[in-house]
Amino acid sequence: MSSFDVVIIGSGPGGYVSAIRCAQLGFKTAIIEKYSTLGGTCLNVGCIPSKALLASSHHYSEIAHFADHGIEVSGEVKVNLEKMIARKQAVVDQTSGGVKFLMDKNKITVLEGLGSFVDATHVAVAKADGTSETVEAKNIIIATGSKPSSLPFIKIDKERIITSTEALKLKEVPKHLVIIGGGVIGIELGQVYLRLGAQVSVVEYLDRIIPGMDASLSKELTKVLKKQGMKFYVSHKVKSVERNGEGVVVQAENAKGETITLQGDYSLISVGRRPYTDGLNADKAGVKISDRGMVEVNDHLQTNIPNIYAIGDVVRGAMLAHKAEEEGAMVAEILAGQKPHIDYNLIPGVVYTWPEVAAVGQTEEQLKAAGVDFKSGSFPFKALGRARAGGDLDGFVKILADAKTDEVLGVHMIGARCADLIAEAVTAMEFKASAEDISRMSHAHPTFAEAIKEAALAATENRALHV
Repeated sequence: MSSFDVVIIGSGPGGYVSAIRCAQLGFKTAIIEKYSTLGGTCLNVGCIPSKALLASSHHYSEIAHFADHGIEVSGEVKVNLEKMIARKQAVVDQTSGGVKFLMDKNKITVLEGLGSFVDATHVAVAKADGTSETVEAKNIIIATGSKPSSLPFIKIDKERIITSTEALKLKEVPKHLVIIGGGVIGIELGQVYLRLGAQVSVVEYLDRIIPGMDASLSKELTKVLKKQGMKFYVSHKVKSVERNGEGVVVQAENAKGETITLQGDYSLISVGRRPYTDGLNADKAGVKISDRGMVEVNDHLQTNIPNIYAIGDVVRGAMLAHKAEEEGAMVAEILAGQKPHIDYNLIPGVVYTWPEVAAVGQTEEQLKAAGVDFKSGSFPFKALGRARAGGDLDGFVKILADAKTDEVLGVHMIGARCADLIAEAVTAMEFKASAEDISRMSHAHPTFAEAIKEAALAATENRALHV
C-alpha cells in the first residue's frame, strides 16, 4: 500500500493548486481524479471552455462594428459552430495537459479513479477497469467541487433540456434558447448564443439578474443586454419545463400570478450549483456533511476529523475557482505549520460578458443593511478617451468608501476589461487604501484604468476631473 503525507481528492483549481503547494512545502503528495483529464469542472466544463466560446463569439459580434473603424468586409461571414466548439476543446485539452505537466514537474502522484473513504486515513481508488487500490494518508483534503443544480420538477434530458455542460458542445445554434436562471453562468452562455444568432430569453425568480452583485451592476447589464436583443422575465417563478418533440415549453408565473408560456428549441437550466460528494463515503471517515450537502469546516478549513480538510465548492462560500485556489494553498501552508489567512470579503466576483462585470467588497445594499455610513463615487466609461477610441462606451466604475475614514469598502464596475481592472481594487483594499489614496495614484493615459482613479476622485469630495 502506498503512503503519502497528503492525499487530495479532486483535481480542480482548488485540488491541483493545493497539491502543488503541498509538494513545494516538501510533502509527499498524491491527487485522485475520477475523470481521465485533470482540472475539474473549471478547466473541462466550466471557466475555461465558456471563456473560449465567449472569446470566439465576441470576435464574430465585433464584425458588425468593423465599418465604424474603416474596415470593410466583403462577402458572407458565417459561423462554423463545429470549428468553434473544436477550438474550445483544443483550449481545454492544452490547459488540462498543462496541469498534468505541473503534476509531473512537482513529483505529485496522480491516481485516476473515484476516490472514497475507507476510514480517516485510507482512501480507496476505484478505477475504470474495475480494479481498485487503497492509499494511506496522514492528511486528506476533500476538493470534489460541485455539479449543476436543477429544480425538482425538471427532467434534464441533456438533449433539449440541458445544463451548462451540454451548452458548451451544442451541434447547432439554437433558434430560441430559454434560460432558467439569471445568474453568472446563464447570462454568459446566453450571450454566447445571442451573438451567434439565437433568440435568448432569461427567466429569473428574483427581481433582477446577477442578484448577488450590486443592484447598479444588474441594472446596467440588463440595459446593455436588452440593447443587444436578450429578453428578460424577472420576478417569474418557473412552473414547468417540458420536452415537446424537438422543442421545449416553459411555463412561468409572474408577480401578478399570471402564467406566461415560452416555446424554444433548447432550455438551459442554470439555477446554481450544488456541492458534489457523491460516492465519497465521508461517513466512513466520520466527516460531517450539512443538510445542504456541504462539508462542514472550521476557519482553518478543517473538518470535525482533525487530519481531514475540505476546500472549494464543497464548503461554504462563493463557488469560485480562485477562491478554491486560495483555500488549497492555505490548507497546504497550515499543514506546514504556517499561519496563512484569507479575507473572504476581498475575493472578487466577475461576469465575463461584454461588457464585463466585476466587483469586490460590500455592495450598497449590504452597507445599508448593516447601517454603515458610506459615500459613493462613480465614473462612466463613455467619459474616457480610451473607451471612445475603442468604441467600448458602456458601463461605469463605482467606489464605496467609509464616510468617516474614507477606507474603500467596495468597488463595483461594468465595462471593457473590468475582469482585469478589478485586481487594482483588490490590491488597494488588501492594504486598507482610502478613496483618496487611489485618487492620488498616477494612472497611465489613455487607459480604462483611469475610470478607477476618477471614481475615487468622485468619492473624495466629488472631485472627478473628466465628467
